Amino acid sequence: MLFTKASEYALLSLILISQKSSPVDVDTISNELKISKSFLAKILQNLAKDGVLKSFKGANGGFALNGEPENLSIKKIIECAEKRELSVFECSSSALGCPSNKASSCQIWSMFSGLQGKIDEMLDAIKLSDIVKK
Repeated sequence: MLFTKASEYALLSLILISQKSSPVDVDTISNELKISKSFLAKILQNLAKDGVLKSFKGANGGFALNGEPENLSIKKIIECAEKRELSVFECSSSALGCPSNKASSCQIWSMFSGLQGKIDEMLDAIKLSDIVKK
């Protein structure tokens, strides 16, 4: 499945963080979005490890965007939150990665692969700034 709770929570958190002028801590995000603090912390740590967020320690610590919202694609956010490449279908996006090794003779693989490509392009074109309410 493409969007799990991790994707949803990552997007909601990044929207909130992008609207703040200083780092936002996990407690604040968890309370404002009514999300489990422990699950949210794991998601935010993944985003920080992958360079989407900057993490600050200490009394005024928390998370801030590592760059501008217009440079951050929804595709990247989802892949970082999920810790895997996007895949709407069980089929692989590459003929070489076909789980049944039958991509060359599969009658539906090319359709699914083409559709996955279009979804990837669309999600890569949508930036965080496109969904942030100003």
